[in-house]
Amino acid sequence: MISTLEQLRALYPPPAERPRLKQMAQLDRHARRFISLSPFCVLATAGAVGQWLDASPRGGAPGFVHTPDEQTLLLPDSAGNNRLDTLQNLLHDPRIGLLFMIPGVDETLRVNGQARLRDEAEFTQRFTEGRQPPKLVIEVLVQEAYLHCAKAFMRSRLWRPEAQQPRSVLPTLGEMLHDQIGLATAPESQAQMVARYQAQLQQEGLG
Repeated sequence: MISTLEQLRALYPPPAERPRLKQMAQLDRHARRFISLSPFCVLATAGAVGQWLDASPRGGAPGFVHTPDEQTLLLPDSAGNNRLDTLQNLLHDPRIGLLFMIPGVDETLRVNGQARLRDEAEFTQRFTEGRQPPKLVIEVLVQEAYLHCAKAFMRSRLWRPEAQQPRSVLPTLGEMLHDQIGLATAPESQAQMVARYQAQLQQEGLG
């Protein structure tokens, strides 16, 4: 078992110059363009001491995350399950990591920084075009940004049509939750769930 940095480093060669130098302390024009094309990102946060880490998906139309300047990201919070795992974590520990993806592009963009939860109108009113304003906006003060190579997506063939699975390979979410929670009521069908989500998105102005 590996338990020391020395043991770990003995297994791998040192990083090449390019991976070491690609890390930036701000969003350059390429990073900002990448974010403007991205409809999906994953947020990584840490809660209070002893709590689990959290990774949460966020999505919207391409460019749903704004970059007003090279040191700032603004991410509107959309309605979810109201567990508020990410937001509660950020109250305890403002560190945040983001992984941006663009469908069809194998490279990803990683951004690390410090987050603040902003409910002031000057933040929420930035996101009113075609939708209801969010309750709050996650403001990220960027400290690190770098492009991640394509190898993981090439290995997974994530964007290739032949790699896609039909939804029927799994039970519906309603059926899985029915088994996990032990509900007495009949599980929601896939069509019912999709219709419910679409109605919620339409209420937000996102459908």
